[in-house]
Amino acid sequence: MLTTAISIAMFMLALAAACAMLRLALGPSVPDRVVAADLLGTLSVGLLVVAAAATGQRSFLDTALIIALIAFVSTIAYARYIERKGL
Repeated sequence: MLTTAISIAMFMLALAAACAMLRLALGPSVPDRVVAADLLGTLSVGLLVVAAAATGQRSFLDTALIIALIAFVSTIAYARYIERKGL
């Protein structure tokens, strides 16, 4: 049962990541692309956490934490940039 749930979760997260990649490539504006990049970071964290649950490897959780921090900081930096530029 757990293996099936992990497989379904991995598939759904990968499908969502593919949709976010499409938005990243085709986004009509820069803010759309930034949101898609942030979503990709969040989805990759989810994939790594599910992979850690499936394999029992703690190193996946360390990597997920680093990606989450980088995604957060980059989104805040872009928001500050837009605020100062007045876009």
